[in-house]
This record gives sequence, C-alpha cells and structure tokens, in this order.
Amino acid sequence: MKPIIIIGAGMAGYTAARELRKLDKEVPITIITADDGGFYSKPMLSNAYAQKKLPAQLVTQSATQLATQIGATILTSTKVDGIDTAAKTLSTSAGVLDYDKLIFAIGAQPIRLPLQGDAAEQVMSVNHVEDYARFRALLDATEAGRQARVMILGAGLIGCEFADDLASGGHAVTLIDPNPLPLAALAAPALSEGLQAALLDRGVRLCLGTTASRIDRGEKGITASLANGETVEADIVLSAVGLRPSTALAQAAGLKINRGIVVDAYGQTSAPDVYALGDCAEYTEADGVTRILPYIAPLLNAGRAIAKTLTGTPTAIDLKPAAVIVKTPCYPLALVPPPQKALQDGKWHTTEESGRTVCRFIDAEGVVAGFGLSHHEAASRQVLMAELGKTLATGNAG
Repeated sequence: MKPIIIIGAGMAGYTAARELRKLDKEVPITIITADDGGFYSKPMLSNAYAQKKLPAQLVTQSATQLATQIGATILTSTKVDGIDTAAKTLSTSAGVLDYDKLIFAIGAQPIRLPLQGDAAEQVMSVNHVEDYARFRALLDATEAGRQARVMILGAGLIGCEFADDLASGGHAVTLIDPNPLPLAALAAPALSEGLQAALLDRGVRLCLGTTASRIDRGEKGITASLANGETVEADIVLSAVGLRPSTALAQAAGLKINRGIVVDAYGQTSAPDVYALGDCAEYTEADGVTRILPYIAPLLNAGRAIAKTLTGTPTAIDLKPAAVIVKTPCYPLALVPPPQKALQDGKWHTTEESGRTVCRFIDAEGVVAGFGLSHHEAASRQVLMAELGKTLATGNAG
C-alpha cells in the first residue's frame, strides 16, 4: 500500500498526521522534513523570552517519539527536490518515493526587506526554533550588566509580541513601522492606540510612520538610518514584517499558485490527490474568495477536514471566523478582522464595557463583520462571536 506523504513537520504537518491516524489505524503515513522533526509550537517563539524558555525547552517531542506515537515514518534531514503529480512520485535526498495522497504542510518564509548598508545581512528573522536559538545566543552575548538593544522592524502581530516580551524581559526595544499605529492592519484604531500606550509604558520606543532604509555597522553596534532622518542604534535587528507562503516546490510541480498554494473547499490543490494546509495554503471560502489564513484555528480545522476526506468522508474545511489572540500581556487583545471587501463601506464602533475596550466593525448593511476587544476572556469573546453576522444598531463610531 502506498503511503499518504506529508511534506513538513510543523504544527500543520503533525496535525494532519494525528487526525489521519485517529480515523485510520492502518494507512501508512510518511512525514518528510528538512530539519530534525522535533515538535514545538511556533506561536511560542514570540513570547518565550520573558517566560525564561530556552530553545530546547520549546521542543516538546522528538521525531522518534512522534513516529512511535502517531505510527508514522518520519524522514528527518530530508529534502524534497521535485514532485511528479502524474506519476505520483517525489524525488528526495533519500531517493524516489511513491505516494497515494500527498499533503503540503511546508509553511511560510520570512519576507526579506531590500535594505541597504554593510550590516543588512545581520538582520535576522525568527521563524523556527533554530532561529530562536541563534537569537537567544545574541541576547545572551550582550555585554554583561547592560540591556540588549533590540530593534524590531514591523509593528504587526509578531513584532508587537516580540516587543512586549523582550521589554518585559529587561531589554531596550525600538519598534519601527510605516503605519501611524501598531497592529494597524488587524486592529481597530482605538485598540491600536491602547496597545501603543501600553507598549510605551512598558518602555518600548516607537518609531512609527517611517521605515529603515539602511543598516550599517557602527562603533556601538548596528546603526539604522530611518526614512524620516532619525538614526537608531542597536545590538540586534529583528525583522518581523511578515511571512510569504512557501510555494516554490508546488509551483515547480505545476500546481495553481496565487499568493499561496490554492486549495478548494476540501483542501485539494489543482492536482488530483494533492492537498495543502497551514501557512502555505490559500484557502477558498464559501463565496469563492481565496485568502491566506496564517492562524491556528484554520490550520486545525483544515487538518481535521482533510483527514476525513482522505479516509472516505469528503468534508469541507470549516473556515468560520475565529478570534486571533495577540500575546501582548501589557495590553492583551482578541481580534476577528473584518473581510477586506467590507472595509470600504463599514465603520468601527467603539464602546467601553466592563473595563475593556470593545470595537465592532459594522458593514454597509449594518451587520457585525468583525470585532476586537482588550483584556478579554473566554466569555467576553463568546458574546462577540455570537454577534458576528447579525445586525446591530449602534450610534457610537470610533
């Protein structure tokens, strides 16, 4: 029997494997990964420092343990060089492998900024536990008795989480972003303003409405020249400007690619018996719109649905909205961003409820299309989740 092969051993790959094994105890499963295959939660990388988590502590299970637990073959340190979807074979550094079904779970890669300067190559991203290990080593190598000066490029979700985490851990953080407020692409202005105030109180320096144009070596470490004429000195420069789905392998195999690997409602790509999920996938929603959904809930739902489909029960992926939890303890947020198509004609409505700021996005039809709230807990999130898609009369815009 030919196996179901999963390319990628991150949360997406292991979720698919676990869900498959729950439904079929016999089907052979092979997982291919270029690294050592150890499991860790990638969202933990941006808030591990203040929790005093060492890189090794983030890895909760080894590939050997997972192979036994799931009942799978895990090929570590193995590179996939090419895929023949007609012959249903993979060319890998371990040889040519046949598959019955194939699942892409290859994640995304950090976007690299086109920076000038003789220290541009020292700008690092943290997208893997090995990246975090290098980052921690740089933090620990800072001159004894002095805070590490960390410059973060990008005040989106990951940049803000790192800024809060590192500042609370005692480091001097500068956060740089072209938008006028942090988390501008996801949060309502009122919540972005609240986060900005909380980060300032935490000691984070904010350089907003500008970008870094040059990164050069200086006498005191690294110097960034900003577009507004300012300069910022740092020991470490961390780029957190976003991720781009890994698509090169799928594109070379002839699969349909947009921003990510395009999949239908069932997670299938443009090739028969080939599926994708997680950060590499571009999901098709009920209205036919495709979206990148680099969050945990869609990944888990996709894993469950694809497993059911591959074991004989075709199941559409449940892409209903789920709250994005922003791990900024200085100002904790839960967000369900409204669809892009609703932004043109809708408005944010802000209220203060039980000591938290609550922002509802009301579209042109008067329907709640998104929300965000600060200092949240499960019950307050559930109330707002229940309002999604319902008409809400409100006169307080903000």
